[in-house]
Amino acid sequence: MRKADPETQRRILNRLKRARGQLDGVIAAVENDGSCRDIVTQLAAVSTALDRAGFTIVSNAMKYCITDPEEAAEVEDGLTTEELEKLFLALS
Repeated sequence: MRKADPETQRRILNRLKRARGQLDGVIAAVENDGSCRDIVTQLAAVSTALDRAGFTIVSNAMKYCITDPEEAAEVEDGLTTEELEKLFLALS
């Protein structure tokens, strides 16, 4: 993710930090015998936040690979469009 613009990087970090906060809430709920409904709802929120961060990362890499495939392969340790497709599918 070496070529993410500052706005994209900020959005990704915000999602990851939100997920971390939600995960802290899940842990606290489990430790304090929270309700099943509340725990599963928080877990779903964590999962969604992580998925969105992952999709944003892959999307950014796809744009980069399309606009400059040779540089992307060099900068991203040989990452190809085929590998990006596999990463994308790993998130779905």
